Formats: sequence, C-alpha cells, structure tokens
Amino acid sequence: MNYPYMPKSTALWLIENTALTFEQIADFCGLHELEVKNIADAETYKIQGLNPILNGQLTREDIARCEADPSARLQLREEIVLAQKAQNKKGVGYTPKLHRQNRLGGILWIIKNYPELSDGQIARLMRSTNPTVASVRNKTHKSYSLIQIQSPIVLGLVSESALHDAVAKATKATKAK
Repeated sequence: MNYPYMPKSTALWLIENTALTFEQIADFCGLHELEVKNIADAETYKIQGLNPILNGQLTREDIARCEADPSARLQLREEIVLAQKAQNKKGVGYTPKLHRQNRLGGILWIIKNYPELSDGQIARLMRSTNPTVASVRNKTHKSYSLIQIQSPIVLGLVSESALHDAVAKATKATKAK
C-alpha cells in the first residue's frame, strides 16, 4: 500500500479543508482512524497541514468524488506511486532524527522475525554496526531494557523490498550449505 509522504500533515489538511470521513482519511494516509480523530480534536497541533493537491498526490476531482460517496477511497496518483516504487528499490536513505531512536527496536524486530539473517546483513539493512546488532542479539546492549520492538518497515527505516531481498539471500545461502 502506498501512502502520502507526510501522512499526518496531509491528514490535517484533509480534515481542515474537505468533508471526507475520518475512515477515508485514515485509509489514504495509512493512519488509524482514532489517530485521525485525535488530529482533528487537537486544538493546537504542532504540525502544519500539507496540501496533497499542490504536491500532486491527489486531484480535486478525487476528493470531490470521495466527499460525495463515503464508501469511496482516495488513491495516490500513479506518478507518485511509481516514484515511491523507484525510491524503494534504492532502499531507504536518510533516517529522520525522530526514527533514529527506534533503530534498536527495528533491529530487535528483525532478529525475532528473521533469525536466519546474519548480523552483517541486519547491520547493512538498518545502517548500523555489527557490534550493535550482536549486542542486541545477545541482550547485552546498554539500552536493551528500554528497547521497544517495532517494525522497521512501518517506521521507514528499511524498505520492504530490501528486507525481502535480504531474507531471500539468507535462505538461499542456508540451502546451499
């Protein structure tokens, strides 16, 4: 599923400027419906609305169509979907400061869900170091008790295709042995 680049900012703009339902906005932005309701209820929110029409993610016609039919769903424009797919092939580059603290949780999630991956593969995927991955695997990392397990794909730390490629490579290597 493809979502807009800044989902919370886009959701805020859609709440303020359209008559879409919370469910439609949540589906489009990849957020939970309660999260969208929370954004709508917050009187002072620290994010600024982002117009998805101006940045080419939606058209005014799509919004009007969904406003008229509450069961209809918004779709990202095809050009944006293709651009996101091209970006995912390269892998995730820059990690925002907000998500850097979640890197250990992502490493632990990969270790628990894909034990066949080596420390080196996980370090490359998560842009970390082998000693960090090894200390998380051995439960000796200084912050281990504070780690919250979260999917690195959801956090945007690694692309789904890159993770699947690494798992396929690890599975192929273990079958070759």
